[in-house]
Amino acid sequence: MSRVCELTGKKAMVGNNVSHALNRTKRKFDANLNDKRFYIPEEDKWITLKISASALKNINRKGISAVIKRS
Repeated sequence: MSRVCELTGKKAMVGNNVSHALNRTKRKFDANLNDKRFYIPEEDKWITLKISASALKNINRKGISAVIKRS
C-alpha cells in the first residue's frame, strides 16, 4: 500500500540533504502517517484509515463524520 494519507492526500516530498560543505544529495520527506481505527456511529461499524498526523488533529477537533463528508 502506498504511503499516502487517505483523507488529505498528503504524500512524500523530495528535497536535499545539505552537508557542511554544501554538497547536496537527494532525499525524501515521508508523510507522518498512522494506521488508526475509527467508529462510525451512523453506520454502526469500525473503519481503518491510514491518515496523517494533521488529519488526526482535524478529526479530534471536528469529528470523524464531518471530516469524512468533507473529503
